[in-house]
Amino acid sequence: MFSGFNVFRVGISFVIMCIFYMPTVNSLPELSPQKYFSTLQPGKASLAYFCQADSPRTSVFLEELNEAVRPLQDYGISVAKVNCVKEEISRYCGKEKDLMKAYLFKGNILLREFPTDTLFDVNAIVAHVLFALLFSEVKYITNLEDLQNIENALKGKANIIFSYVRAIGIPEHRAVMEAAFVYGTTYQFVLTTEIALLESIGSEDVEYAHLYFFHCKLVLDLTQQCRRTLMEQPLTTLNIHLFIKTMKAPLLTEVAEDPQQVSTVHLQLGLPLVFIVSQQATYEADRRTAEWVAWRLLGKAGVLLLLRDSLEVNIPQDANVVFKRAEEGVPVEFLVLHDVDLIISHVENNMHIEEIQEDEDNDMEGPDIDVQDDEVAETVFRDRKRKLPLELTVELTEETFNATVMASDSIVLFYAGWQAVSMAFLQSYIDVAVKLKVVWGHLVCSLQHTWLAEKGRQSGHLGNV
Repeated sequence: MFSGFNVFRVGISFVIMCIFYMPTVNSLPELSPQKYFSTLQPGKASLAYFCQADSPRTSVFLEELNEAVRPLQDYGISVAKVNCVKEEISRYCGKEKDLMKAYLFKGNILLREFPTDTLFDVNAIVAHVLFALLFSEVKYITNLEDLQNIENALKGKANIIFSYVRAIGIPEHRAVMEAAFVYGTTYQFVLTTEIALLESIGSEDVEYAHLYFFHCKLVLDLTQQCRRTLMEQPLTTLNIHLFIKTMKAPLLTEVAEDPQQVSTVHLQLGLPLVFIVSQQATYEADRRTAEWVAWRLLGKAGVLLLLRDSLEVNIPQDANVVFKRAEEGVPVEFLVLHDVDLIISHVENNMHIEEIQEDEDNDMEGPDIDVQDDEVAETVFRDRKRKLPLELTVELTEETFNATVMASDSIVLFYAGWQAVSMAFLQSYIDVAVKLKVVWGHLVCSLQHTWLAEKGRQSGHLGNV
């Protein structure tokens, strides 16, 4: 279950993945077929794109492939552009359709062929390659029965990281694959793109990607369901790493020292600490309360049981909870909260205030809007209130597409509303529609291709004429 691809992990750490890169330039090597196959090494993965030299059709794809060289090299995967020449015979340089694919090798064994339209950007390239190499460690499922079978098989043995992404190849999928590369031998990763499956496990907001931690290793009764903890931050590689770190931390820690001096992994990760104050006479009840609070706040705060009887620091007699923020130099708060829900609310309300303040500083409206560190996404976000004159276009469906396009000359845009590049291009597309209206009238058509995007079969930013 956890075997496979370990050879690629040697010497790789999360620090290399996420923090700093050496200031070296990694460019896409260009090789002949003979030279490329001579460089393949047993057990090493390599991604190759075979193409005719100086073909203008491949320029956009090659730009994205060049961007993928560095991240794939961090995983021990080489990347190359292979220039096909007439003098050299190769099955990969044959028919025209073969030149629209990228090939993934392990040693000299072909593992997977990728149509280039599925590798539409650097995120898709990295996601697809890692997904192919981690096929034995990341289980793709489509229904609840598959999930239940995996859960039952791992009870008492290992924990599960279950994730839902809207489509294969998008940034959230890449983040999950990068996490699986690091933690795939420790946890069983399970992936789905099916909204119905996400809804079946109780998720109401299915518009965004989700990641759950299933606590199956603690389950000894096979009839008992594994506890589930939802990661509430956006699915990025760093957020997933921090979330898993909190899942690995002790659920509850007992301390007998000044709360102001206590430091745990939660503080290092920017999460607050909640101390449940206890004394010898009520120790057992206090510990049960603390454990219940810890499960409720898992991934949001660290929970500790503070033994008042062994503590030299003076704590107000009526205080039963101590709250410590993650910011340095902020004094702890002594609280009187006699209800578990009040403790949870205090933590969540304080976290919510910090999020609102951060949103206001960045002129953001609404907690659900993701602003990526990407110029295209920032542009889309900045222009999000701009009302587009969509009445100049005709929105097509599977049923109306053929009849509309065949009836007149048309320019058709395939786009996905969740994809930043698509939305940026849509804005420019509508601008063109405005300028052409005088000449062409309503001959510009658009098709929101979401039914294909759901299955990961549409790049989401493809324009056809």
